[in-house]
Amino acid sequence: MMMDNGNATAGLQTKLANDRQLIDVAIVFDSGYGHTERQAAAVRQGIEDVDGARALLLTADEASTRWNELNAASAIIFGTPTYVGAASAAFKTFQEASSQEIMSKGYLWRDKIAAGFTNSGSRSGDKLAVLIQLALFAAQHGMHWVSLDLPPANCSSQGSEDDLNRLGFWLGAAAQSNTDEGPQTAPPAADLATARHLGRRVAKTALQFAAGRVQARPEPALT
Repeated sequence: MMMDNGNATAGLQTKLANDRQLIDVAIVFDSGYGHTERQAAAVRQGIEDVDGARALLLTADEASTRWNELNAASAIIFGTPTYVGAASAAFKTFQEASSQEIMSKGYLWRDKIAAGFTNSGSRSGDKLAVLIQLALFAAQHGMHWVSLDLPPANCSSQGSEDDLNRLGFWLGAAAQSNTDEGPQTAPPAADLATARHLGRRVAKTALQFAAGRVQARPEPALT
């Protein structure tokens, strides 16, 4: 009998709980003023909503000294503010360091799960350019990119600013923070809920991949 993805994930969660084992989902982010940090914290909440998954939250600066923990993670979610249509300088420094630390040592992140999120002051703010860049970065590492999997919202007379994915992005989670508001009030709750959704989706996907690897593992030879 075929088991659907939901049941397969639930089964692996039960097995991991019984074995007292967890998969790690890392979040590597930069935040200039605290807004993207709030988005990262929401992603972390989403990961921790999923039984069998544990979140590792690292700034880009911290991640550059903790490569072994990233190598051990089943998934890495990348986050950065959108500055002048691109990732922040601090996040770019982390990306460039990964070339020497990860790629040149044998593509150590190959077949990990990846996803991304970004924040800017305007509703569009060229955030798509940054999400594309994050997806290309993951592809260069041989990772599997996970999309947001939410329909665009707030695009009809019945829509609302409270809708998840109110900004209408497909590739990753996007947030908008008014430039005259601090991180105490921005980004708004809908964007944080969208980020939390991404965290849950990535954690569930990572569990499904882990289940597949267990199933694909060759049986030991009989002696």
